[in-house]
Amino acid sequence: MQAPLRYVAIGDSLSEGVGDDPWPDGTPRGWADRLAGRLAEQYGPDRQVEYANLAVRGLKAAQVRDTQLANAVAMEPDVVTLTAGMNDILRSRVDFEALRAALVGLVAPLTARGARVVIVPIPDVRRVSPVGGMLNARRLRLNDIYRELARHHGMEPVTDTAGTVFEDPRAWADDRLHLSPLGHQRLALAAAAGLGVPVDADALSPPDGDPPRRTVRAETTWVWQHVAPWVGRRLRGTSSGDGRTAKRPTLERFDSP
Repeated sequence: MQAPLRYVAIGDSLSEGVGDDPWPDGTPRGWADRLAGRLAEQYGPDRQVEYANLAVRGLKAAQVRDTQLANAVAMEPDVVTLTAGMNDILRSRVDFEALRAALVGLVAPLTARGARVVIVPIPDVRRVSPVGGMLNARRLRLNDIYRELARHHGMEPVTDTAGTVFEDPRAWADDRLHLSPLGHQRLALAAAAGLGVPVDADALSPPDGDPPRRTVRAETTWVWQHVAPWVGRRLRGTSSGDGRTAKRPTLERFDSP
């Protein structure tokens, strides 16, 4: 039997799994857990998959680097998935040079040790949320940094999300910031495809039918239930990740569900 495939997920709420259906113990499942299951299914009994998830919601890229990188490197992973940068561009001000340095500092030590690093680009969410339009220039700039990481620091090529399911409101949770179960499922498939695992050809296609229309009532509900609490945390200087720890802090065997 081959040595186990070591997979480590690092990052923020997206990698933690916020927005997806929970496991029976209440822990969010998420696309990274789904990807681990897909890898276990692909390799079958010939090669075990060991999986750790160090991600914690609310963290900016430098915080991911400072709190998760050393542990990830120590696990000697074969595959690392990374989500970082979205929380940076959501802030009122963004230092893109500092953000770029933080991301290079995350990716370079992992690729230098032979890990395959997959990063999740930020899709165009202007159809999903009014915030999408305000963030679009920042999103494009962040994705340019991701592509630089692929060109110069050994990261896997960045997936093109234009015209995919990730621009469809049905791929997003009610808060329009995190993926829905559909979005998590499709992101796991996209990441698997990037790692050479066979997936259905239409894995990134939007679902059939028209997405729900945005109404005044829906927009008002969204503002009060999701935007206002987020603004409140920013004003108080708190984060949704305060007091939280990684859901899978050590490498453990992960079998296909």
